[in-house]
Amino acid sequence: MGQIVKILNELKPATVMVMVQALSAGLNVLYKLAADDGMNLRIIVAYRNLFATAVMVPLALIVERKRPKMTWTILVQGFLCALVGGSLAQNLYIESLSLTSTTFICAMTNLSPAITFIIAITIGLEKLAFRTMAGKAKVLGTVIGIGGAMLLTFYKGPQFNISTHIDLLPNGHHGTNSSHPPPTHHLLGALLAFVCCICYSVWMNLQAKMSQKYPCHYSSTALTCLFAAVQSVVFALCVERDMSLWKLGWNIRLLTVAYSGVFGMGVTFSMMAWCLRIKGPLYTSVFNPLVLVLVAIAGSLFLEEKLNLGTIIGAVLIVAGLYVVLWGKGKEMKKTSKLVPENEAVEVVVTSSLDANTPIISNDNSVVVGKDLPIK
Repeated sequence: MGQIVKILNELKPATVMVMVQALSAGLNVLYKLAADDGMNLRIIVAYRNLFATAVMVPLALIVERKRPKMTWTILVQGFLCALVGGSLAQNLYIESLSLTSTTFICAMTNLSPAITFIIAITIGLEKLAFRTMAGKAKVLGTVIGIGGAMLLTFYKGPQFNISTHIDLLPNGHHGTNSSHPPPTHHLLGALLAFVCCICYSVWMNLQAKMSQKYPCHYSSTALTCLFAAVQSVVFALCVERDMSLWKLGWNIRLLTVAYSGVFGMGVTFSMMAWCLRIKGPLYTSVFNPLVLVLVAIAGSLFLEEKLNLGTIIGAVLIVAGLYVVLWGKGKEMKKTSKLVPENEAVEVVVTSSLDANTPIISNDNSVVVGKDLPIK
């Protein structure tokens, strides 16, 4: 029974990250539908952060009543996390999504593990250790995953049509973005997606640093959502001053901002903050390729995007790369845990300010003075 509990605890971070990617896949589909319906992109991001703040602040106050003291360092880290991982990254992401497609933007975001790995090595959160088997596995898995993403993006091959299609927009209305974008728009979308990957990778490392000093993932997520809400609302009001664009009805727009705020940011950021504190930025980022597989399936069902041979082969390579990195990371963590065996007693030497002649009771109940204590 104890062995089963141990296995379940070891699988918990992976299960959490799979759930994060599933929620992110749904978010990508809703983003695209809302953009095709004509909703302003900056307003989507602003509403997302507002909904996330409304959910996460009360949750943090209720669940984490005892938390470390808030310092200026934590506030600055929270502001930067909100900027690079919230308002800036989200605006870049959704703008790129509107210029390209869900499958393309998800393929581009698979550059995040490589960028995250490089940044983590630079700031000391990860070690390359290329001479070890674990280090080679992490590098090889990252390369395989990126190769699969690139194959998925640039190679199409024969198409496979899925007969079932579910239309979530009224009267089957789709904007011009659902068609193939012009080459210039596609290039701009790729550039925005690349910058978004950099912002996302920086956020993961910042969040990992923040979790070391402030290990309260609900509170840190609430702080990030609050700062991101202020930043994104100010930006949206500066760019779009027509207040009529902010109106929501009982339609795909309300569903998109509610889902993106509660699940797309509040729930997923909390899960990722927890996983970043437990496993680190590299482990968390290597799950990104899974969202590409899920979005490729969802896109064919809801957005009439065609599956092709390149998508299938690329997805297989991405998942293979994911497992290679996870294997390397697991081997590295096992090696680290063996440095201090669980059943081995550790002798702790404590220095005392007692006078040398202060009597002390030894293990055999005899009385000795400090200067007569044996040294082992």
